[in-house]
Amino acid sequence: MKKPIEAHLNNRIDTEDIALEVFVQTLRLCHGYDLSGYSRASLKRRVKTLAHDLGLERIGDLVPRVLYEPQLVKQVVAHLSVPVSSLFCDPEVFLRLREDVIPMLASWPRINIWLAGCAYGEEVYSLAIMLAEAGLTQRSQIYATDFNDYALERADEGIFRRQHLDEYRRNYRQAGGTARLSDYYHARYEFLRMRRDLLERVVFAHHNLATDGVFAEAQLIMCRNVLIYFTQPLKDRVLELFADSLVRGGFLVLGNKETLRTSALADRFELVSATDRIYRLKREAA
Repeated sequence: MKKPIEAHLNNRIDTEDIALEVFVQTLRLCHGYDLSGYSRASLKRRVKTLAHDLGLERIGDLVPRVLYEPQLVKQVVAHLSVPVSSLFCDPEVFLRLREDVIPMLASWPRINIWLAGCAYGEEVYSLAIMLAEAGLTQRSQIYATDFNDYALERADEGIFRRQHLDEYRRNYRQAGGTARLSDYYHARYEFLRMRRDLLERVVFAHHNLATDGVFAEAQLIMCRNVLIYFTQPLKDRVLELFADSLVRGGFLVLGNKETLRTSALADRFELVSATDRIYRLKREAA
C-alpha cells in the first residue's frame, strides 16, 4: 500500500535545512569560511536572522547573494561569528585567574597567551589590564585570534560604548581590580577608547579554529563561549589543537556552558575549577 501523500510530505527534509547546507558549502567553496562543523540548530537561527536583516524571506535567498556579491561576505561572517561580551565578563573567572592562575604563570620566564575567538577584544583588554597590574606585561605576549577580520579590526581599535560603563566598572571591581578602570581608557562623547599601550604586547591575527593548525606554544589559552556553537567532532578537533598548543602544565579556560566531560580529549587535562571552567594540561601524557 502506498503512503498517503501527506505522510510523504511530512517525512521530507525541511527545505530550509537543505538551503542551509547549500549556504554553508557556498561560503566554504567561494570564500574559504568553513562552518560545516557548527551546530546546525544554532547556525540555522543565526542564518535566518541574517536573511531577515537583509530583507530576505528564506535562507536559500542568501545563496546567490553570497555567490555573486563578495562584498557582502564581511557582513555575513560578522553576523555569524561574534559573541556578545563585555570587559571582565564573568568577573569571578577573572578573579580566579588573578588569584590562582597568574601567580603560576609568573613562574615561567616568558608567558604566551592565546585568546582564541577574541571577537571585539573585550577579553584582550581585560587580560592586558590584569597582566599590567601583576607586573607581567613585559614578560607576556598575547595572541588574539579570530576568523572574522572585521572583529579583529574592531578589537584593534579598542572602542566600546559608554552606555555599558557601569557594567564594566562593576565587573572590574568584582574581578579584583587594584586601580580605577578609568586609568585604562579615555572617554569621549558616547564612547570609550582603551589606552593604546595596553596593546604593547598584543598581536591580532586571523585564525580559523575549524581549519587552521597550531598557532603558538602557550602557557594559557582562553576560548570562552565559542565551542558551544560547534558539533562534538569539531569541539574535539579544537580541543586537540589546544592540547597540542599548550606547554605541559599550561592552562585552558572555557566558557561557563562548556565542559570537557564529553570530549575524547578529557583525559589529557586535569580540572582546576569546575565552576570557572579552568583546566590544566597534564604534565605527563595520558
